[in-house]
Amino acid sequence: MARKPRLHIPGGLYHVMLRGNGGDDIFFDNEDRFHFYLLLQEGVMRFGHRIHGFCLMSNHVHLAIQVGDEPLSKIMQNISFRYTRWINKKQNRVGHLFQGRYKAILVESDSYLLELVRYIHLNPIRAKLVKKLTRYPWSSHHAYLGTETVPWLTTDWLLSQLAKRDATARKRYLQFVEDGMGQGHREEFYGGSVDNRVLGDDSFIEQVIDKQNKSPQIQLTLPELLEQFCINMKIDEEEILGSSRQRQISALRSQFCWLATNLEIATLEQLGALLNRDSTTLSRAVSRVKELRREDRKAEIALDKLKNAVIQA
Repeated sequence: MARKPRLHIPGGLYHVMLRGNGGDDIFFDNEDRFHFYLLLQEGVMRFGHRIHGFCLMSNHVHLAIQVGDEPLSKIMQNISFRYTRWINKKQNRVGHLFQGRYKAILVESDSYLLELVRYIHLNPIRAKLVKKLTRYPWSSHHAYLGTETVPWLTTDWLLSQLAKRDATARKRYLQFVEDGMGQGHREEFYGGSVDNRVLGDDSFIEQVIDKQNKSPQIQLTLPELLEQFCINMKIDEEEILGSSRQRQISALRSQFCWLATNLEIATLEQLGALLNRDSTTLSRAVSRVKELRREDRKAEIALDKLKNAVIQA
């Protein structure tokens, strides 16, 4: 069954989950966590979104992100790609770090922001890592208490819902979190009952789906595109990412670059960083694929079939 397309609603609030491949760890020391913070900060500056809450666990991440005009897919592609490159270089490894597509639920902010941030912050308690949240340093809980400053985190929107004065709002926030200490897993934060991409009341869901139907978008990330491309072409990702100059592999690598640029999923510069190749070289490769597609009807049909298969995967 084809997966439903990502939902992009400008100004929308999303509960985002990014998990390690096969449940493996994604953070190996504090340097990794601080580097992830840096990527979050740079993403906020570059794409103009807000982060209202976060929690870094050993093998997954929870984020509460409110997007601007840039779609969430672009934000998460930037983070996952750059962080994977950091870990792979640091540990002299290759391959995926994260488990397939990130999971994202569009959340009705007025009704669920407060509960979502509490749920995100309580992850270490549910995992029995600590008994007190103040003992877990890798979440935005401390920033909401006012004991830590995180410049790229937005706390005022949530706190303003609790009280006008910061001191009162922080006190009420702490009480709200403590009231939820006994909560277990909440399935609704992983998908709504009407549409598993949305959490909100019926009118909110109807409004979201209506907007999406009017402006359908391709929401694959670059790593997801690579995965689907290799599945369809029956080739290992390492061969596309590797240094082989065999004619068949080079041709497939060129087709992948054409597909990524045609779908506007990546620029030639981004592809160059992924493939460790000069963008000018990739530009020539893409031009050859375009020329082949124009001149060879069989090639045109094959490339269009590949494109449709990847989009509908």
